[in-house]
Amino acid sequence: MTTVRRTQKQRRDEAEAALLDAAAELVDEQGAGALTLARVGERAGYSRGLVTHYFGSKRALVERLARAAQAGFVPGLDGLPPGLDRLLRLIDGYIGELGRMGVLNRVFLKLWTEAATPSDLTPIFRERDEAFLADLREDLAAGIADGTIRDDVAPDPTAIAIVAQLRGVGMQRLVDPGRVDTEVLRTHVTGHWRRALART
Repeated sequence: MTTVRRTQKQRRDEAEAALLDAAAELVDEQGAGALTLARVGERAGYSRGLVTHYFGSKRALVERLARAAQAGFVPGLDGLPPGLDRLLRLIDGYIGELGRMGVLNRVFLKLWTEAATPSDLTPIFRERDEAFLADLREDLAAGIADGTIRDDVAPDPTAIAIVAQLRGVGMQRLVDPGRVDTEVLRTHVTGHWRRALART
């Protein structure tokens, strides 16, 4: 029987994934304050030295965790051209994903909330929010250009309002999961933005 040896890259990828999982579990259970490189290493079964080697600092680890939590949050959007349709699919899909509320969803929202108090988290989440806002502004501008979105819609404040609503729904879902019926809400919120934005 032959044993297949993993490559160095495979071992590194597995270790990084295990460390990110451990960091997510700690934040989910106890908040960002509980996150230390030593505790992440211990939870994942590795040394603190390995965590430092892979990530360098707690800030870098949190940044990777935030990126991992946000990346691909709404599946099925890749390849869609920017515009009203993609925007409405994002809104609908975002609220749908909040209904599933996995560990990474909870971690992102918890870290985002903690970023409101000035700390190392604040610039990380300003950057993550700016990336989200840029995508929304692109959709809004494309919809205005192709005539599907009213030309009196202001992309920047509208994008901010959409992010505020989606994140607010997420926070309500964290605080009182039984109160927020995401299947009803996704239809309501998506319909609201369609009526508010679409050229009639």
